Amino acid sequence: MDRFAEVFALLQNTPGKVGLYAKNLLSGEVKTYHPDDAFLAASVIKIPVMVECFYQAAEGRLDLTDTYCIKAEDKLPSCGALSYMHDGLTVTIKDLITLMIILSDNTATNILMDMVGIENINQRMRSLGLCTTTVNRKLFMAELSRKGIENYITPTEIGILLERMEQGTLISSEASLEMLSILKNQRLNGKIPVLLPPGTIVAHKTGEDDGITHDVGIVYSKSPFVLCLCANQVDRGEFERTIQTIARMVFDSWN
Repeated sequence: MDRFAEVFALLQNTPGKVGLYAKNLLSGEVKTYHPDDAFLAASVIKIPVMVECFYQAAEGRLDLTDTYCIKAEDKLPSCGALSYMHDGLTVTIKDLITLMIILSDNTATNILMDMVGIENINQRMRSLGLCTTTVNRKLFMAELSRKGIENYITPTEIGILLERMEQGTLISSEASLEMLSILKNQRLNGKIPVLLPPGTIVAHKTGEDDGITHDVGIVYSKSPFVLCLCANQVDRGEFERTIQTIARMVFDSWN
């Protein structure tokens, strides 16, 4: 049985809303499953935030070596490290970006959203041709969430950002390499990387919330590929195992 037929069968048999965008970066072959559906973004929205930070740095509007002093009121629960650090800790903007990606630090994310401006992130996504990926609020804003105000991504659009990084065409070759380097240092590795051969490098970002689990990234192998798997309204644990399985199936098919 064709490996991708198995992948699609797995996705079709998953209760909930799921999407896949996979692209072989050598051959250009693309495989998709509901790739343009809008998904609640969870922490994958942190990739567009990072992209806007690097754009503003390239434009001279943001200096990544500037420092920020963490205040008690900045701190958010759950993911990350900053909420556990002492008040008054001084970090660089580059540190904030790194923590936002590799530890999915929520405190760092909201600080960066304030620095670069939510509307600027959205305008940037539109300028890059991404019509759906949108930041509508900062993280942990319960009242807005209750009103249905959420952040959105699509598998295809995040895949486009990742591919442009790998091509060195997102902002500049230097900025693209720097963003990929951060993504390669990901510490939350319980999805795409789990069943891949030991030592396989993956530049990726996860996202989780109630009924939501995503993993999007680039798998570096003989035939490197972009893989974006997104899910809303699913059993998280079950679909995370599906992500692991599909990542290995795609790896085997293209390698």
